Amino acid sequence: MTRIDVHEIAESLRATRGFAHKRDISDVVSALGRSLPGGHAALAQAVPIGDDCAAIPDGHGGYLLFAIEGLVEDFIVRMPWFAGYCGVMVNVSDIYAMGGRPTAVVDALWSTGMNPADDVLRGLAEAAVRYGVPIVGGHSNNRSERPQLAVAILGHARKLLTSFDAKPGDLLVMAADLRGAYEEPFPYWNASTTAPAARLRADLEVLPVLAEDGLCCAGKDISMAGAVGTAMMLLECSGVGARIDIDALPRPGGAPLMRWLSAFPSYGFMLSVKPAQVAEVLSRFAARDIACAVVGEVDSTRQVRLRASGEEALLWDFGSDAFIRPHQQQQEALACP
Repeated sequence: MTRIDVHEIAESLRATRGFAHKRDISDVVSALGRSLPGGHAALAQAVPIGDDCAAIPDGHGGYLLFAIEGLVEDFIVRMPWFAGYCGVMVNVSDIYAMGGRPTAVVDALWSTGMNPADDVLRGLAEAAVRYGVPIVGGHSNNRSERPQLAVAILGHARKLLTSFDAKPGDLLVMAADLRGAYEEPFPYWNASTTAPAARLRADLEVLPVLAEDGLCCAGKDISMAGAVGTAMMLLECSGVGARIDIDALPRPGGAPLMRWLSAFPSYGFMLSVKPAQVAEVLSRFAARDIACAVVGEVDSTRQVRLRASGEEALLWDFGSDAFIRPHQQQQEALACP
């Protein structure tokens, strides 16, 4: 077995494009907070900025969920159909990551005539059918110099999973569908487009049921920052730290480690779970043939340390370096009932 240099892994992760994109969030949030009359406090509703969706109380004990995703231009140019498909897929994942179920999507599409708009729209339509989420409107501009795509989604949750409720003593649990392949040359692990539609929906249903059954109240879906970067976002928002065991991460057979750590899986979630509930959480994913494992422990250090091959390295210290949340915006975590 090849020995993993955990210090090299930490250095490589800090240099990834996914980490860079996530770090941009703190600049945007800072600027927005400075411009609002109430400052950064005005950004907090049911959950503060930094979660997968906005969560708005519906007046009946539940929450309306609202999210949006934009796709990078080079992805749209090189893989327009799959970019359209992902526009729906990643939004659906955000809704389920919050413990909700999707209601409908809208899209905003810029293109030069119908090139590549036609392929993008076919991908959007295919994903909408497979995930059972209707496209109910949007905006289009067929006289644009460059293709651009953004997709927004509406959903509903009876009980939330948030990024603000990981607690010291919790265990980090990673769940991922490994029944797929990379969409070359991009870092997208596609376990969606060839899977049965009914299975896709049932696999995602695990998340809101975990929330409703009181088995978990903190989590995020794995994004462009990869599994470790997503865990970092969850930890920073909750004001905690963790030790993450690289050797324990569920990984496709034969997939190079660094590429997997930078991968954006079509189905991937990082959860913070109380030890007494871990066995049941693992069993729920196992019942769906989803790879799932305990990959770390949450602590109060506000540092993220990586472990591998018997060694440990500091990846990030939130006390000295923000990741997605400006230091002045650090807020108390919401209490988890």
